Amino acid sequence: MATELYRKYPEERVVGFFRGTSPELVIRDPDLVKRILVTDFQHFYARGFNTHKTVIEPLMKNLFFADGDLWRLIRQRFGSAFSTGKIKAMFPFITARAEKLQLLAEEVVDLEYYDIRELMARYTTDFIGACGFGINMDSLNNENSEFRRLGKRIFHRTPRDAVAAALKFIFPELCKNIHFLAPELEQSVSGLVQQVLQARNYTPCGNNDFIDLLLELKEKGNISVESLEHKEKNGEAKLVELKLDDLLLTAQIFVFFGAGFETSSTTSSFTLHQLAFNSDHQKKVQEEIDRVLLKHNNKITYESINEMHYLEKAFYEAMRLYPSVGFLMRKCTTQNYTFPEIGLTIDEDVKVIIPLQAFHRDEKYFYEPNVYNPDRFTCAQDMKTNYFLPFGEGPRACIAARLGRVLAMAGVAAVLQKFNVEPCEISKLEPIPDPMAVVSEGFIGGLPLKLRRRELVP
Repeated sequence: MATELYRKYPEERVVGFFRGTSPELVIRDPDLVKRILVTDFQHFYARGFNTHKTVIEPLMKNLFFADGDLWRLIRQRFGSAFSTGKIKAMFPFITARAEKLQLLAEEVVDLEYYDIRELMARYTTDFIGACGFGINMDSLNNENSEFRRLGKRIFHRTPRDAVAAALKFIFPELCKNIHFLAPELEQSVSGLVQQVLQARNYTPCGNNDFIDLLLELKEKGNISVESLEHKEKNGEAKLVELKLDDLLLTAQIFVFFGAGFETSSTTSSFTLHQLAFNSDHQKKVQEEIDRVLLKHNNKITYESINEMHYLEKAFYEAMRLYPSVGFLMRKCTTQNYTFPEIGLTIDEDVKVIIPLQAFHRDEKYFYEPNVYNPDRFTCAQDMKTNYFLPFGEGPRACIAARLGRVLAMAGVAAVLQKFNVEPCEISKLEPIPDPMAVVSEGFIGGLPLKLRRRELVP
C-alpha cells in the first residue's frame, strides 16, 4: 500500500492514510527521511512492530523488534559485536562455506536449472550455523537438514501466523498473550540454544563465533543506560538497567539466525539473478574476481572481498532494485510532533512508513530506475544518500550491515569464480512477488537459473 501511495501522489512530500482506524503517514521526501531516521531520532526511536507496549513474547525481545529502553540497553552492549575486528575473526567461517558452496554448485551444474535463491540460502544458513551456533548444520550438503527446515519455517507464514498477527493488530490488549511465533518454533530455537550453552558450560570457549561473543558480553554484567522513556523529577533521564539472561541471549541468537541467513541469501541471489540477465556486467564482475583473487592465491579472504569494488557496485545495484526489506517503519514517540519543513503535526503512536523500494525506483533519483546498471554508482558516496538506504540509516540502521555485505559478496564471488549464471526457460527478469513472504521479498517459483562451468585460461 505504501508503495502505491508513493507513486499515486508524485507532488506530495507526505501522504496520509488509515489502516483500520489508525492513521499512518507515507514519507516521500528524502529530507524528511533524514529527519525521522537521524536528526529527530529521539522522537521516532520505536519501530512499532510490537502491538503491546509491555507484553512482548520472548523471542521478540531482540535488537530488531525491541523498542524504547529495551532496545537501547541491548544496542549499547551489542554496539561492538560487529566491528571490523570481529568480522575479520569470523571470516574463516565464510571462506570455508564459500568453498563448500562451489562444491554444491558443481553438483547442480548439469541440471537444466536450479533455484539460485535456495542455493544461496543453504550457503548462508550453513555459515549462520557455524558462526552463530558453533556447530556444523550441514545445510550445504543436505537441503533437508534440520537447520535449513528451521530457517524456512521462520520465514514461511502459515494460516495460523496470519490469524495470530491479525488478532494482535485488531485486539492488542485482548490478544496480548498470543504469540506471533508458533510454539513449535519457539521450542526449537530455545532448545537448540540451550544445548549449545550447556555444551560450553555457559562460558566462552574461544571459537570466535556469535555465541562466544554473547557469553563474553554476559560476563561483563548488567547493562545500564540513560532512559529514552522516563525522566527524573528534575527533567534528567533516568538510569535504567538490564540483566543479560539466557532468554535475552536466545532472542539475540534468533534474530541473528533469522535475519542473517535470510537477508544475505536474498541479496546474493538477487545479485546473481540480475547478472544472469546482464552478461556484460557479469563479465566485468568475473574479470575483477579473477584479477583480485590472483593476488590472494585464489582464496576468498576478507581482504580480497574488500578489493572487489565492481562486485560491490553490482551488489548494491541489486539491493536498489530489490531491497532486503521493502520499507522502514517508525512510530512517533512524542506528543504532537511537528515536521518543521511542512508544518505538519502528528500525534504520539502514529506510524510513519518509508517505502524503500519506491524511492529506489523513482526516476527523480535514478536514471532509468528499472534498469540494472552497477555503473550508476561511480563512488562510495553514491551508495549513501537519503533516498538509497539498503541497510537503513541512523541509530537503528542494520547493526550487522558490514557482515551481511561481505557474506553476500563472498557467496557471489565463489559462484562466479567457477561458473557463469544464465537465465533458463522459466526464468523471469521481473519475478512475481510472493505475498506470503515475511521480512525479505520472496518470489513465487524462486529464482531459477542455469549454471555453466567457466572455461578458465590457466
